[in-house]
Amino acid sequence: MPFARLGLEPALLQAISDQNYQSPTPIQESVIPLILAGHDVLAGAQTGTGKTAGFTLPMLQMLAAAGSNPANKTPKALVLTPTRELALQVSEAINVYGKYLPIRSQAIVGGVNMAMQIRLLKQGVDIVIATPGRLLDHVQQRNVNLSNIEILVLDEADRMLDMGFLPEIKRVIALLPNQRQTLLFSATFSNAIQNIAQQWLKQPKHIQVGQTNSTAEKISEQVYAIPREHKRELVSYLIGSKNWRQVLIFVRTKHGADRLQKQLITDGIKTAALHGDKTQAARNKALDWFKTGAVQALVATDVAARGLDIDDLPVVVNFDLPQVAEDYIHRIGRTGRAGATGHAISLVCPEEAYQLAEIEKFLQRKLPRVADTGYEPVSLSVQSDNKKPHKTNSSNKPTTPKRKQAITPTKTKPTRPTSKSKPRQRRP
Repeated sequence: MPFARLGLEPALLQAISDQNYQSPTPIQESVIPLILAGHDVLAGAQTGTGKTAGFTLPMLQMLAAAGSNPANKTPKALVLTPTRELALQVSEAINVYGKYLPIRSQAIVGGVNMAMQIRLLKQGVDIVIATPGRLLDHVQQRNVNLSNIEILVLDEADRMLDMGFLPEIKRVIALLPNQRQTLLFSATFSNAIQNIAQQWLKQPKHIQVGQTNSTAEKISEQVYAIPREHKRELVSYLIGSKNWRQVLIFVRTKHGADRLQKQLITDGIKTAALHGDKTQAARNKALDWFKTGAVQALVATDVAARGLDIDDLPVVVNFDLPQVAEDYIHRIGRTGRAGATGHAISLVCPEEAYQLAEIEKFLQRKLPRVADTGYEPVSLSVQSDNKKPHKTNSSNKPTTPKRKQAITPTKTKPTRPTSKSKPRQRRP
């Protein structure tokens, strides 16, 4: 089906054509007509399926049809997101698709100076894209008036709840008109999501693309059972031996991200780190380096699990398993986007056996194990005395190898370093 059959106007179709998109994705085909018809929508789709355009395109069309009134500087649409990165991604999409329309938009996120945001808000905008905390800061300072919002989008709603934003979201919604169109998008449907949908959506149309709580079909998944102290060695070896030019590596803590970044750089791998302690400018720079290939590896905490839109990202590595099973889906969803193939690897030590069991329970399937990791085999079974997850620390110092081998994938074929515990030699 071509985009023209969805009822979109010529200005939007031209912007879509400029991006060389030929036909809508299943989520776009499902939700765009419903949104244009004025329905509230509760939509579930795996990440990377094109949901941003699914709500951005009809929102732009409806706002353009109503007309932009320079005398009324209050926004007509509000998009709430859990992270700065996702807010900026949505803002970019609005600019791309709305390039031929007289629609003004502004991203309101933390980590940047408020003065610029205040000036733009005072000039007047039609769409505000915001994280909940920074939006409420502007509301308290009376920089923005939400009383004329006609369209509310809750993007990545499940992640916002996971991050503890429910009180802030309730405060924002209390400031909005009761008569509005509400669109809720979520990768997973928990009981909490169902509850807030009943409270805030009016007779919503429920759209589900793909199986709920599942990963994309074109992502191959592998589990390496390995002692914690050898994780760093193995990830360096894999990057070098497989010549990965772009790999996103997830760790649990900010300190662990910084430490692994330094270790990989020592191994000869160009690496950047991304976490909540970084300034917005530093985070933007790290993402830009990663997207342009200036660095091979990006080590990130879960702040990057949502909102990163990287074309053809081939590999995601879980250096540490997430504490929340649902986050596994969001993490590996950075690869295998828009129908592309992807590869997800999880390095799992015995202390993480419980988290692995919870992930497999959530997915309702067992993740495939790598038979030969190159190290002595370890058990990932959950023992009777191991019913709760062990406290893990991704910053634990690894065993110092007897012989340090720099990993330089572009020049030489790497070999795995030999550790003090003398891992089993890999078969030729």
